[in-house]
Amino acid sequence: MRKIVHRHLGKVVAGAAVAVAGTAVMVGITLPGSAGADESSGGLRGGSQAAQQAGQGQGQGQTAVEPGVVERAPAEGDKGTGRDPLTDDETKRVEQIALNRQLLTSGENVEGQRGPQRIGVDLADPEENELDDPNAPRRADVTFYDYKDDTLVTKTVNLGSGKVERTDTQHGVQPPISRDEMVEAAKLLIADPLGAGLRADYKDATGKELTSPDQLTLNSMVYRATSGAQPALLAKCGEHRCVRLFPKVLNGSWIDARQLVIDLSARKVGKLG
Repeated sequence: MRKIVHRHLGKVVAGAAVAVAGTAVMVGITLPGSAGADESSGGLRGGSQAAQQAGQGQGQGQTAVEPGVVERAPAEGDKGTGRDPLTDDETKRVEQIALNRQLLTSGENVEGQRGPQRIGVDLADPEENELDDPNAPRRADVTFYDYKDDTLVTKTVNLGSGKVERTDTQHGVQPPISRDEMVEAAKLLIADPLGAGLRADYKDATGKELTSPDQLTLNSMVYRATSGAQPALLAKCGEHRCVRLFPKVLNGSWIDARQLVIDLSARKVGKLG
């Protein structure tokens, strides 16, 4: 990595071109640039023209237009209806319902602490026989990853009854990496000997030591092992929870770390050939 990226971190954005062109589509990265600049300046010019026209209109005896009033968005209710997105209260409630005592005591999160890793809470699709029913029950799918045995657990909670209707347990299924998992992966990479290039490139860009994920903007994608394409250390990726990071200096340049894979289940870092 040091050889690839550290040719000039000033050119790490050129290196970002590599990171961008090769990976932006896969990971949904939006890179800094002029996007929005034209619209913003155009908006300012439009506002100036509008002001001039209003002034001209007043000079010609026309009635001045009253400034617009932006109304405050209505307060979010405790409960949604139909296919409304889950409210904050609903999200908290279903997560508490889904995280029962057994899962809480037996599961393990990405940091190795008690309780499974929360991945996400989403509004569940209606049942087939409920598709045309406007009064169909609202349900939420609450997803956890249990690092103790690399299991994806999805619980479907009925928001009306407050009961768990289904529990689905899967192995080898890897949903997108959550924010907490990205942060933990960055911690492991920064502390690992294979993170030396990342640390050096960060220091070249900022003059400061890289010691915390808070100094980076992070994007990521799940990594799955392919036969013969990685060292033995990473051979279980897919069964294990593995991630490739696409780090960026906070408010600065991208750093190419594509060759490095963090196995969050084993808490180890490997390098692709």
